[in-house]
Parts: sequence; structure tokens; C-alpha cells
Amino acid sequence: MESLSDFELIKRNTLEVITDEDLKNLLEEKKSRSAYIGRATTGPLHLGHLIPLGKIFDFQKANVDIKILLADIHAALDDLKAKWTDLDKRVEYTQKCIELSFDWPKKITFVKGSDFELKHDYVLDMLKLSTVSTVERATRAASEVTRMKNPKVSELIYPIMQCLDEQYLDVDIQFGGIDQRHILAYAREYLLKLNYRKRVEVMTPLVASLQGPGTKMSSSIPESHIKVYDSVESINRKIKNAYCPAGIIEDNPIIQIAKFLIFPSENRLIVERDEKFGGDVEIDSYPHLEKLFLEKTLHPTDLKNAVASYLIRRFENVRVYFEKHIDFLEDLGKEFLP
Repeated sequence: MESLSDFELIKRNTLEVITDEDLKNLLEEKKSRSAYIGRATTGPLHLGHLIPLGKIFDFQKANVDIKILLADIHAALDDLKAKWTDLDKRVEYTQKCIELSFDWPKKITFVKGSDFELKHDYVLDMLKLSTVSTVERATRAASEVTRMKNPKVSELIYPIMQCLDEQYLDVDIQFGGIDQRHILAYAREYLLKLNYRKRVEVMTPLVASLQGPGTKMSSSIPESHIKVYDSVESINRKIKNAYCPAGIIEDNPIIQIAKFLIFPSENRLIVERDEKFGGDVEIDSYPHLEKLFLEKTLHPTDLKNAVASYLIRRFENVRVYFEKHIDFLEDLGKEFLP
């Protein structure tokens, strides 16, 4: 198994770090480091959301403590379906999904946004930032994250709050998908205006839709994603039908699931094959998988079967939990049902 430095672990499978130099300095100067990722408690938790969450494994190996912000206030600001009256229920749902989806190597701290974002000092800082942020700058920051079709004032508050979360969570790093880039760049610039230190920002790729190029993994497109508590039959069907052309790596969701989720969490993938097709093979790294797939010595069907088996096994705990608490999902709305 490859041996990587803390810097290499944090850089692995990322699209951008702002900045490499700041990250190196942080790792050299601080032995106790912390990072956070925010999850707005809006719709169902699916594979697309787990890709940035999967980065937690690398952070923990690099001796970085992790906080997960259950962003209930952010959810209400951005999503009309996330009514103010059911925020606690959505927080409970999101935390349960994340806790049960993985066996985390080290403890993770969950923080509910409304526990600190409504306090006097935070609100005062939010108002201060609003006085130095133009509508144009706030709109640009929010453009890839909030809906922005007919922008509400709340959607312009969203990036201001995400900026302040870095300070009030007392972390050194924020990480998330590349769609967060405008907000993370805003945070780097605008925390300084309140005389707070800038943080390191780490961005991960977005996973391709199961349906392939031209579509996105979305809760509103059932066959584009897999919920973490989907049935065994549903996982098998969706993976079987997923886009995965032989020898093609780009925009291949099955390859991406292996790269960003399986290898960071387990360091290997077992592919079970009939003897006449070469027998079982243990793939011990992503480069090994990519080599086999590009050479077409690993058939898409065999890879799909291995990935489906991993997902079925990995999500067993969360699937069993919600099978017993289906009424909880029904209360949240039909889009949450498996």
C-alpha cells in the first residue's frame, strides 16, 4: 500500500487547493489541525453527496480532526421545501445517514448550524459582512450552490454565513465539492475584512450521473443516483444500467465511485469472476484499477458487479435502519423514500 505524506493525502483526489503553500505551512506549523465540511439538510443523501464526504478518510489519515456542519439554516435559506418547522427532523435524518454509511476511523464531531448561527456575535458579524459585500459579489459567490433562478435575498445571505462558519467552527480548513469554489474564494477574501484569518480551501470533483455525460446526479432524477438506503434490488439495477463503456475513464460514474469512495475507505476492491474469465482479482489501488480498465482486461460488467457488492455491503446499516423507520422518511416527503 502506498505511503503518502499528510500533504499528499489531503491533495489526493482533489481538483484545487487554495493554496498549496498555505496548506504546507499549516501542516508544518500545527500538529493539531481541524477541517469542516457543511451539508445543507435539504434533500435525500445520495452518492453524489458522499464523494466530498469520502475525503474525510484522507483527512483523518493526515491527522486532521473533522467537523460536519449540519447546515439547517442554510437549507431553509435555499430550499423552499425545507420548511422552518421541520429543520430538526432533517438534521436528524442527515446525521443518521452519514453516521451509518461508513465506519469512520476516528470520531467525527457533528455541529448543528442553528446552535451557533443565531447567536449575537455571529449575527452581528453577518450584518457587518453584508455592509461590505456588494449584491454582485454575493450573487457570484452563491451562483453555483443556491438555485439563483429568481434570487431571494436569503440566497445572498448564504455565502456570508458559509464564510463566517469557518471562523465560528474554529477550523483551519474547509472542504467540499468544486461547485463550492465561488463561496470558498469569497471566504478567503472576506474573512480578512473582519480581521479574521483566512483558511485553506479544498475542493473535490463532482461525481458523474449514473446515466452518463449530459446529465447530472440529482435527487429529482431517480435513475441518476443511489440513495444510501436504497434497496439491494435498486442498487443492483441502477449499477447494472449505469454508463460504463469499456476502456473509457472520463465521466464514468462507476470508475469515479471506485476512485473517490471505495479506495479511500478500503484501499482495495475485490472483483469476483468466473474462472473462464480469469478468476477473482484483488485490485489494491486506483491506479491498478485504471490500468486494468484502460487495457480492457477488466470488463465493465465485472467492475459493476464489484461496485454494486461494495455499495450493498457498505450501506447495509443505513438501509436496515430506515427499513425499520420508514415512517420517518414518509414524514419528510416522498422524495426521501427509497
